[in-house]
Amino acid sequence: MPNAQVLSEKQAVVQTLKDKLNHSQAGVLVDYSGITVAEDTELRRKAREMNVDYAVVKNTLLRIAADDTGLKELDPLFNGSTALAVSSEDALAPAKVMCEYAKKLDQHFEIKGGFMDGKVISVDDIKALAAIPPLPILRAQVLGTMLAPITSLAVVLKAAAEKLGGPVEEAAE
Repeated sequence: MPNAQVLSEKQAVVQTLKDKLNHSQAGVLVDYSGITVAEDTELRRKAREMNVDYAVVKNTLLRIAADDTGLKELDPLFNGSTALAVSSEDALAPAKVMCEYAKKLDQHFEIKGGFMDGKVISVDDIKALAAIPPLPILRAQVLGTMLAPITSLAVVLKAAAEKLGGPVEEAAE
């Protein structure tokens, strides 16, 4: 039977994990076995830059926290070396960082699965999320799509005006 101090420390870790799972928009579970210290350091630096909380966790403690937060479907993923990447600010950030490193480190770093908005998602879903462009680019694409018809109309009207009566500037005078 564990002593009271060890038990209270484990309960604190489980509570911290539950808070992370509850307050994060998305999370990704990875198997990090085989990466070097330098690769891990680089991964952690990149995760910090993207406001992603990346930590190696004990499977048993993470299983308890996941079960308490309604993510029981993640239980089969809690084997081997497990690290958790979560973000409370950007739902796509954990997927982007972990997929980038999964490609870079090939065999040594494997995505196990993840969750988004309280629902378990597959590895394919995580890869699809990682492929979504950043928000500023998405905004520019939507704006460009909205402006395209207006721009086309202006070009057609200018061409029609020039055909009928010469340059548009002369018609205005």
